[in-house]
Amino acid sequence: MGAAPSTARARGRQLRRALSLTCLIIAGEAVFSLPFHLARFFRPTVLAVLGLSNTELGEAQAVYGVLAMLAYFPGGPLADRFSAHTLLAVALWMTGLGGFYFASFPSYRGMAWLFGYWGVTTILLFWAALIRATREWGGEDKQGRAYGILDGGRGLFAAVLASAAALLFQLVFPADEASVTPEQRASALRSVIYVYTSVTLLAGALAWLFAPRSAIGSAGSKAPPGASLERLREVVRLPQVWLQALIVVAAYVAYKGFDNYSVYAHEVYGMGEVEVSRFTSNMQWVRPVAAIGAGFLADRVKGLNVILGCFVMLLGADLYFALAVPGARWLLYSNVLVTCTAMFALRGVYFAVFDAAQVPWRATGTAVGVVSVIGYTPDIFVAWVAGVLLDGAPGLVGHQRFFYFLAGFSLIGVLATLAFKWVAAKRLAA
Repeated sequence: MGAAPSTARARGRQLRRALSLTCLIIAGEAVFSLPFHLARFFRPTVLAVLGLSNTELGEAQAVYGVLAMLAYFPGGPLADRFSAHTLLAVALWMTGLGGFYFASFPSYRGMAWLFGYWGVTTILLFWAALIRATREWGGEDKQGRAYGILDGGRGLFAAVLASAAALLFQLVFPADEASVTPEQRASALRSVIYVYTSVTLLAGALAWLFAPRSAIGSAGSKAPPGASLERLREVVRLPQVWLQALIVVAAYVAYKGFDNYSVYAHEVYGMGEVEVSRFTSNMQWVRPVAAIGAGFLADRVKGLNVILGCFVMLLGADLYFALAVPGARWLLYSNVLVTCTAMFALRGVYFAVFDAAQVPWRATGTAVGVVSVIGYTPDIFVAWVAGVLLDGAPGLVGHQRFFYFLAGFSLIGVLATLAFKWVAAKRLAA
């Protein structure tokens, strides 16, 4: 008689765990869809409708990076003190409200303010809470799997959302692109913005209802005065944490660099606006396979080995684009496939090495803040560098220079990973 209730309780726990992680996945991608998806998948249209150059859009996105960098540090201690469901829901609702302003097509100055606003809403309350909740979900022995499923699931959700948005864009965009009017182009883009805005607001409701309600924010579990500072001291003394931050920098440069692949395909390979949005959104389907596969592989062969292999792949792909003369489209597709596989695999595992970095569980949020404030600095400079290089040398030459830039950071990733492995082995043997 006792077996059936016990089995039911076990199934109930499994269902709650699955629902909790699913909510983290949806929230984790929805919050970044407005700041990043539109400029990534519909970049030529965004530039045309807003009347911005690559450099101006890059400068506006750099404001996001500056505000986000300032938000990572306080966001870490917040995640160690308050429940994830509250932090995630409020962040999503605040981010979604910015979509209505985006749909009014503000000026360059307005876009800079908007990206700055998003830099706070997507990071201060959200990011460290998401990473801490995921680490707790994975437990002691499933860190690679937890982060791999998180980013792979985010990738699957992003692919579905981007493909749906691209389909909507294709349906409302005139078939004859040569004769499209500014009003028709603006109307098509506005429709896509409203889709992303609605999804972000709905994700906030899901987070409020189903995201983890951890006890860390309860009155009885608050850390004593000075605990946050002590955790910070504990984290910054670990050399692996600084190397992990450098790994995230190199990986995130590659990810931010992908924002310009749509412009590359449009300017160098002559793809139309609809074809470009379809091409780049379809590449998002690589993310769930690469991230989840990397996560499971990391639990078997160690995350650092997976990270090293991914950086080697990125280095080869970047150098190919930097050196090769554009040829058949299948070469473009195959090399972008290699890039996306390595790039998305990295995103699935670079936070799964906290144990190798010897970060205590109680300081997870603080460690996320330290790693992120350094690791996500590419939000400040990659889009701006891309704009300067592409506007300074329009066409193939500008793109080749940008790929050299990406290759340099891939090499930094290789060296940082090797250094991490050496330091970790030395400290383990001590």
